[in-house]
Amino acid sequence: MSAETAIPIVVGVTGHRAVPEKDRAAISAAVREELKKLVALCPHSPFIMLNSLAEGGDLLCADAAEELGIPLIAVLPRPLEDYQGDFSESAKTRLKHHCARAEAVFTAPMMEPLPPEGSTRSFRFRQAGLYVAEHSHVLLALWDGGPGTEAACGTAETVDFALNGSCSTSLGLSPRSGANEAVIHIFTPRGEASEEAAGTVHVLGNWEAVSDLLRRTDDFNSGARKATPEASRLPEGAGDDNVLCRMERVSATAGQLSRQYARRFRRVLALLAVAAALLTFAFLLYDEAQAIWMILVCGVMLLAAWGCRHYAARSDCHRRYLEYRALAECLRVQTWLRYAGSRVQAARLLSCTQQEETAWVLAALCALSIGKEPETKHGIRSCWIDDQREYHRQAVKRAEKKLGVSENTVRIALILSVVLYLSAVGFELLCGGLFFRPIFPITDTELCRTVLKILLGTISAATLFVSNYYGRLSLPRTLSDHQRLERFYGRMSALIERYGQTEELLTLLAREELTENGNWCSYQRDNRPDISL
Repeated sequence: MSAETAIPIVVGVTGHRAVPEKDRAAISAAVREELKKLVALCPHSPFIMLNSLAEGGDLLCADAAEELGIPLIAVLPRPLEDYQGDFSESAKTRLKHHCARAEAVFTAPMMEPLPPEGSTRSFRFRQAGLYVAEHSHVLLALWDGGPGTEAACGTAETVDFALNGSCSTSLGLSPRSGANEAVIHIFTPRGEASEEAAGTVHVLGNWEAVSDLLRRTDDFNSGARKATPEASRLPEGAGDDNVLCRMERVSATAGQLSRQYARRFRRVLALLAVAAALLTFAFLLYDEAQAIWMILVCGVMLLAAWGCRHYAARSDCHRRYLEYRALAECLRVQTWLRYAGSRVQAARLLSCTQQEETAWVLAALCALSIGKEPETKHGIRSCWIDDQREYHRQAVKRAEKKLGVSENTVRIALILSVVLYLSAVGFELLCGGLFFRPIFPITDTELCRTVLKILLGTISAATLFVSNYYGRLSLPRTLSDHQRLERFYGRMSALIERYGQTEELLTLLAREELTENGNWCSYQRDNRPDISL
């Protein structure tokens, strides 16, 4: 993969090795048609075909992808020198051709513990099938729909991995299933007579959910095209790892887009809060000062609030702000794990809630991690842990400042409210005849009362503004989050200094970050712009 800022839509492939010659044209046409539909659904996204290039269905799909200009990544069951021995001469030529044009060629990593008999041929094919199923947005299956064989490494098993995941992986429970991945089943007979025509298409899995996942990915890619490139945050020496560089660039782009939508979200909150405060003030003038024309101002404020809410809904700024932040954080964690030389997959550390709520982020993690396993280990204490500790230390100061402004405003409003209340009580005692005849009678008592009511209402409106705006920012929770994470990174720095950079500590570090990010997204979802302000 080239170091771009877009998330590739990954089309995985599995297929029978024996494709009847008489059916090849119909099956090939069906493959091309389905690929065209996917490209049309995601016009702003690059596509990648993930293919093991086995003779038969795999090579047929690779040929179709080449015709349509779709790049290829080859994940082979065994090293190419050994693998090509399975092929006929004509198929071997096509295998080498596609390997030559592929953006990357590598042997599928071990997704499961080795069986007692060791790394057999069937076991290696099974690992490739698991890898393709887990790292694809959509799986093309050239399949007769029948059950698998005892070898448990064929097309039927790969389809099952895509629809149900696998519980036997050594890296943890597979995060992919038919809930967030679809299988496009292109009927491929295996020689025997069949009532169904070759090339007939069936869609398995939750296609509605996967379509939404693809649209959200394409939406991100559309925005990523307009983003300003940022300097790499990776230390020197990481540039030779294309997978690492791409993840880092997409993470940076996601962070940039998240900040843009966060600014829109906060502007909407501010405008809604201002509209609510002005509406309260205008109604007071209409009701108490008999300023009849203020009823028009009330209407304008209601219209302004509705316009803000409509803009927020149309721009989808709140969802994009949160989900792009989630993507940026997840990719940042995966980037540092890879930089550390770890095999830990961030996608497997996400909670079930995170996997469900942001399925497109999960799929993006899987798609962007495609490639050879990391070959070099780097120390991450200074560039990951210490940098994050310093980030949260500075964030604590910023959150304390914002919280201080909010609390001071509320405190001032409370003091003014008490002063105005006491003034009103004093006025009524001395001038209004609350309990006895006025000591200081005045000619226009009602005018004074009206002024006091408006002043008290104005303070209430100001308090309403503060509670609506700063309350939606969840400042106390934000502050406590940053304080807790600052302490956590301090502890992790001490543990790594004492015990070294172990896989256990890296897993703990990654899981804690992802959990915190998931919690943050969860409570921020409740703060979406609402006209009830």
